[in-house]
Amino acid sequence: QRVGSFNPQELANTAWAFAKLGVSESRLFDAIARASEQRIGDFTPQGLANTAWAFATLSINAPQLIDAIACASEHRIDDFKPQELANTAWAFATLGISEPRLFD
Repeated sequence: QRVGSFNPQELANTAWAFAKLGVSESRLFDAIARASEQRIGDFTPQGLANTAWAFATLSINAPQLIDAIACASEHRIDDFKPQELANTAWAFATLGISEPRLFD
């Protein structure tokens, strides 16, 4: 319930921390996905990359969130640092998602 009030950085950091620990709590990640989709335009490139990385690391299927990340990333691709691009590319590849908007 509180996840809905998190700002984009708090959402990305929470997803990253749980993924780093290898903890895949479905209710938490469902809530993170929903809240992130609503605020995706406010995420930094690092937040987008870290969120994608977290979901990919835990093999969590969240197609609407991943599509939102792709769309937001496409519009801000020039703002991404090389590591953020690499992490985002890795996440999409790990999830088996071909995203021509970003990688062609």
